Amino acid sequence: MIKIKGLATGIGSLPHSDNIDEALDLIFQSIPEIPFWPQLPKRDLREGMVTQYSENIPCLRVGRDGLFFQAQDKDQELELFYERLIANDFEYFRISPDFARGLHAFYKRLEQRGTSGIEFIKCHITGPFTFAASIKDESGGCLLHDQVFMQVVLKALMMKAIWQIKYFARFGKPIIVFIDEPYLGAFGSAYTPINREDVVSGLIELTEGIKAEGALTGVHCCGNTDWSILTDTLTLDIINFDAYSFLDKFILYADNLKGFLERGGIICWGVAPTQEYSPKIKAEALVAKIREGIDILGKKGVDRDLLSQRLLITPACGLGTLDIQSAKGIFSLLRETSEILQK
Repeated sequence: MIKIKGLATGIGSLPHSDNIDEALDLIFQSIPEIPFWPQLPKRDLREGMVTQYSENIPCLRVGRDGLFFQAQDKDQELELFYERLIANDFEYFRISPDFARGLHAFYKRLEQRGTSGIEFIKCHITGPFTFAASIKDESGGCLLHDQVFMQVVLKALMMKAIWQIKYFARFGKPIIVFIDEPYLGAFGSAYTPINREDVVSGLIELTEGIKAEGALTGVHCCGNTDWSILTDTLTLDIINFDAYSFLDKFILYADNLKGFLERGGIICWGVAPTQEYSPKIKAEALVAKIREGIDILGKKGVDRDLLSQRLLITPACGLGTLDIQSAKGIFSLLRETSEILQK
């Protein structure tokens, strides 16, 4: 098995707009073992976390103000969608340079520099619940409540993940696909009208398709949630949580995490703060926070060796809303923390 203890990666978005080479330099210098392709929402509205994955999804259009739903040719578009889906036409579900310039620049950088020192290549998609909750149909209803379009969203996102796996397969490195689900941070509130069974079954359907291609699957949620949803998603390999702000909530699920780790799961600690970042924060303090979490979970019966060995780190969330200087500081902090943990 590839050693993963203390390795670092990113969530997805960076604050760069025009200088994509600078964004890639930051990634490969700071987290060379698990580099990722950067989302660049400040470059173009099409790189927003929902719009970025909307190409060729029925009835979705990109306008001047962003993504919107238009049902005018609904039946024809659904027919074409399922024709391409049944035909396994992965190119139909590709993410083009117009919607992800960072993805294609990342690919070219890998071609130029090679893959020396790289353990994994990290890709990502927006999760189906966050995606569908962000779009309203023409009557003002949320797509989350439309069973037909929820299935379309699940299938489309799965295909876009598989397209990425196939696209980067030529480099011969194991691939991790993160499913970004910030919407789950509101799970259980009166404003989140989805039930637990639907979330678990949806995530299983999505991750089964991705795992069938040989990739590891992870879910990132930057808020607090019912973490047993993710431990009960038996096809999930990695749980990524905001360890800087929500460690006290996460450790309440010790029994669930015990089973998750014992079946081979990996905990990815979002330990480098994003919105709370300050240059005064030191790597030693972040290492101490992780050790505190391991100690508490260990006392609750979770295997300390598994906690220590099956451990990745990331920023708490994406960095797309920050300034470039803060992003550099966070990645430097992440690099230092990773080096301490690996020792």
